[in-house]
Formats: sequence, C-alpha cells, structure tokens
Amino acid sequence: MSPSNPRPPVARRVEHVREHFGVRLEDPYAWLRDPAYPEVRDGAIRAHLEAENAYWEAMTAHLRGFEQELFEELKGRIEEEDSSVPVREGGFEYRWRYAKGAQYRIWERRPLGQESFRPILDENRLAAGLDYFDLRALAVSPDGRLLAYGVDTDGSERYELRVRDLESGEELPFRIPHTTGVPVWVEEGRSLAWVELDERLRPHRALVCRLARPEERRVLHEEPDPAFFVGLTRTRSRRLLLVTSGTHVTRETRLFDARTLEGGAPVVPRREGHDYRVDHAHGRLWILTNDRHRNFRLVCAPEADPREGNWEEVIAPSDEVYLLDHACFSEVIAIEERYQGVDRIRIRHYDGREHHVDFGEELYAAGLGDNREFATDRLRLHFSSLLTPATVYDYVLAERRLVVRKVQRIPRGYDRDAFVAERLWAVSRDGVRVPLSLVRPRNLPRDRRRPVLLYGYGAYGHGLVPAFSPHRLGLLERGVAFAIAHVRGGDELGYGWYEDGKLLRKWNTFHDFIACAEALCHAGWTVPGRIACQGGSAGGMLIGVVVNERPDLWAAAVLQVPFVDVLNTMMDPSLPLTPIEWPEWGNPLADETAFRYILSYSPYDNIRRQPYPPMLVTAGLHDPRVTYWEPAKYVAKLRALRTDDRPLLLRTEMGAGHFGPSGRFEHLRELARIQAFVLDRFGLAPASEG
Repeated sequence: MSPSNPRPPVARRVEHVREHFGVRLEDPYAWLRDPAYPEVRDGAIRAHLEAENAYWEAMTAHLRGFEQELFEELKGRIEEEDSSVPVREGGFEYRWRYAKGAQYRIWERRPLGQESFRPILDENRLAAGLDYFDLRALAVSPDGRLLAYGVDTDGSERYELRVRDLESGEELPFRIPHTTGVPVWVEEGRSLAWVELDERLRPHRALVCRLARPEERRVLHEEPDPAFFVGLTRTRSRRLLLVTSGTHVTRETRLFDARTLEGGAPVVPRREGHDYRVDHAHGRLWILTNDRHRNFRLVCAPEADPREGNWEEVIAPSDEVYLLDHACFSEVIAIEERYQGVDRIRIRHYDGREHHVDFGEELYAAGLGDNREFATDRLRLHFSSLLTPATVYDYVLAERRLVVRKVQRIPRGYDRDAFVAERLWAVSRDGVRVPLSLVRPRNLPRDRRRPVLLYGYGAYGHGLVPAFSPHRLGLLERGVAFAIAHVRGGDELGYGWYEDGKLLRKWNTFHDFIACAEALCHAGWTVPGRIACQGGSAGGMLIGVVVNERPDLWAAAVLQVPFVDVLNTMMDPSLPLTPIEWPEWGNPLADETAFRYILSYSPYDNIRRQPYPPMLVTAGLHDPRVTYWEPAKYVAKLRALRTDDRPLLLRTEMGAGHFGPSGRFEHLRELARIQAFVLDRFGLAPASEG
C-alpha cells in the first residue's frame, strides 16, 4: 500500500500454557492484558499499541487526502444545524439540536403553547477539554424543576450521575459515580434511583436516595448471581418502578410503587429460559412472555396479584409473528413485532380491536419513537428503508393516519430513484434459506467484477434491519453495492432464527454468511475476491471466523472492536460480561462439549498458516465489552502465522471505548478511514493517491 513499506510491529512471545479438558492451550500474547485492567498502566503494552497506531498511520499515509475527501462528503450528507421533533412531557416540550460545527447536542425545552426554546443542558460545554464524552440519558423530575443525567468521560461506560436545578441553572452537590448512567425519578420528585456498577463493571444493584441525603441509600435489589445484570425503569403510567434482573435468555421483574417504593416482589420468580417484559395500564400488568412459545405471547393480570395463575391471554403466540416489545398508553397498547423478516407495529385497543400501521413499503425498518406521555391521542413512530431516509411520524390513532413530522435531509442531495433495493436469498450449508438485503445503483449492470460490501452481525437475537444510512451513499455512488446478511443468531425470522445461531449451533451463523457471499457471486453481481466483509463486536467475531475459513472470498475485511478471543474470554469469569454471556456461547469452564465447540471456531485459536485478505482491525483502550487485548492479541498472532504480505492494520482509540470516538464529526472521521481502506482495496481510491 505504501511506497515506504514500513515494517510492522512484532509483539514478543511469552510462554503462557494451560491445559483444560486434556487440551493444551498456548497463548503467547496473553501478556498484552494489563493485570491492572480496567486501568492500562503497563508501559510495554501501551508502547505496543502506540507502535501499531504508528504503523497504521504510515501504511495509510497515501490515503490521507482521500480520507479527508470522504470525510467532507460524509459531513455534507448530514445537517450541521439539526434538531429533533419536540416531544411533550408534563407541561413542557423537549428537543435536542446541533449548532453548526458543534460535536455534541444542546438540549432545550419550552412551556406548552410558547414558541421559544431555552437550553437546559449543553453537551459541548460539558465535553470541553475532554478527549471523550458521552451523555447516556437524562430525566426531568416530575415537577419539571430538576434534571438528572449520566456522563462518561473516558469510554469505559462508568457513568457519573449529576443533577441540575433548571430554574437557577446551577449544578447540585449531588454526584454518584460508577453507575449505568440512567437516572430514574421516584414519583414524589425528591428521590432518585439508579443502578450501580461493581468493581468488575457489572450492573449489580438498584439503589435510591433522597437528594438532600445522598449518603442514606436504600438498596431496592442487589443481584448475587454474576450472570444476571440489573436494570431499572419507570412505567409510562408513572405508577410503578420496575427493577429487572436478567441474562440474554432469562428475566425477572420486581415491582415497586413509584411514589412510596413499597413492594419489591417479583411478578414471576426467575426460571431458566423464561423471558418476560412488563408494562402497566389501568390497574393491570401487560406482560410479554415466552412461557408457552419462543415467539412470545401477550397476557394481562391484576396489578395487585399478577401471579401466573391469574394470567389472561391477550395475543396468542404464533409461528409466523414474533412479538418484540410492547408499550402501554391510555387508549391502546402498541406492539412491535416482526413478520417474514419485516418490522410491523400493531395497535391494540383495550376492548380487543386492533390493526397494523400501513407504511406503504414492503422492506423497511420501523418502531416506536420517543413517547413520554401515557394519555395521548397519537404515537411518535420512526421509519426508514434502504431507499427512504429516516422519517419521524405522528400516528393519529382515531384516524389511523401518519403525519410526517420530519424527514432526514441530505444536504448534498439524494435521488432515491438512482438506487434499487431488493431481497435476495442464499442457501446455507444445511439447506436453510437465508435472507439478504441488497442496495445498489440502478444503473449498475450485472458484472462479475463488481465490488460488494457485505455486512453481518448474527448474535444475541439482535436482528439487522434494512434501514437507510446516508453514510453508505459514497460507496454506492462509486459503484459498490451494499448488502446485509441476515444470518442466524439474529432474530430477523423470529426467535428460532436466534436459537439456531447460538451455543452448539453457532457454526450456522458463519456458514450463513459465507453462503450469502457465494449467493452474490452466483447471482452474477461479483466474484470471490471482490467482496469486502465488515462486522463489529460479535459481528467482528463473525468476520474473524469467515476469513479463517474462506480467505479467498474477500477483497478486504474490517473487524471493528471484534470479539475474537472467545475461548479465553469465556473462561475468565472475572471479566464483567463473561457469566452473562454463557447462555449465548456456552460455559467452557464447566462443559467440555461447549469448550471443544468454542475452540472449533474461536478466531484467535484458529488462525492458520495461510494467506489472509487485507484487514483493518479497531479497538478501544477503555472498552469494557470487548477488551482492547482481544484485537491486539489477534493481530499479533496473525502477523506471526499468515503467509502473505497484504496490509494488516490495528488502530486503537487510546481515549475511547466500545463505540469508538465521541462527537459526531469524530465518528464521521472514523467512517472515512474505514471507507478509504475498503475503497483502496477495491482499486477505487483516486489514482494520484495510489
């Protein structure tokens, strides 16, 4: 890539061997994990990461001008001066806005019936002088006077709660560190509840205190099982506080009176594999449960006695319709569901009448927006498709009518007729048909040399939706088709689609992705070696597997904060996410079958002496989800074993975490770097740069 041909860093090998279930495990790069983590103090580790960053700088120096060009394009496709649609809460309307050139949002409100908004929180001022800043959530007290909010200043996702007096603009002497960053007001308005992180960054207990006496804290619930994470929310009816304990497959919800904090009993005591979600309206609990079917059903029960014996079925379960979530309002329940891989919103009245919102397209992404009021005659919805920019609607319930409140504007211009979106199908190794969403330029002929970027995830039941992104327009305009592989492990085709891509069926995820790449070739859009693959986190693990298995398919691979050291991480219960992850991947410490199965695909453990495609790998030094040493170890081992001299680059954000750099323009710069790398490998970077 670079005429100067700099030499890559070579990580030293330090013998580190252990044996488990009779298998000898060598991990010569284990030293890259700092024993002081989450602090990273070891000078040798930092020096190695900095050397990798310097190597990335040198190897991509010829792309600097192209990266700037792409950055300006990306910047030109977002509104520099932008604002959200105002949302009503109590006696005010709230919104956020971006000022021109600002990295962060300004939050504002106005009394109902007035024209002018007044700032209540300026993220730019809070972020001044910081390398990283993230506002997780904010909440206004019931009387509208106080604002609670949570901030993270290093990317570690350890949020500090703060409270501001909105009448005086002064910060109160109330600071709670080591939280999840989501404040919840007790309805009387003088007490605040939150979830605390333990020393391993695990959300382990819900607490509450009066603002006047922050040292006098009451524990609402403390979770002794490290596999369960605690969550906290308040129902829209404002009647109940809900404290949840859950894994990826099991959930338990405890009820507290939102004013008196009396209660604390679970709706249903936990049992393995039972996932249920609770909302409240009109003296009843409305419960989405998988007790009888993996695609869930909706039941209701008296608030005073919600035991399972009192459950009444409201919506029966279905093999075809997957119920995702529900929200109770004064007049209706809004249910988010998925049918044949497409989002739907069902509106159900309490008397049993129901209908679906008609969005007028066949392939799209839609869901509930910001709805804060229980008593309302309309719902805020969000919508987009591969061709339709993000749209905010108000849905007028009585008229069944969508009112457009905002359509994402593309300042550089956008002609949807210049592009075509379609659903393709691949056939996986076991004969299962896998959906594939493709968007391409309309004038793009079938050409077996055509470049395609294939994106995937496939884990935790997180389905990828066919939504619009202005950030991919530059790729499309340069002749690159963009495809989403809806592989098993997500929930695009129902909960069973998720179950068929986890634990001892995880190989289905990888076979599906390879099948999607091959389907693009069979359909005549491209050939092996002209497909770039991309994924992040668990999706980065997916990319790590498929480059091990089929390196011949890929023109380039992008692995963003990739979960690639699966076996070692799942054998380390001291890490905050490991126990809660065992239902997803298996527990290799206790289960030999799980151990050997994970060992069969874990990307780090299956690097081979073979050629690999050009690769860009990213990491975040403060990442609590995928620790920085996973991508660092992975790249070190790849350098030692691969038999090619193609680019292999590791870029670590030294002041950020799992979600990369903060600030909207810094995020665009990261996108520009990734796109420049991919386009360069396709031969689409400017000739003068190459």
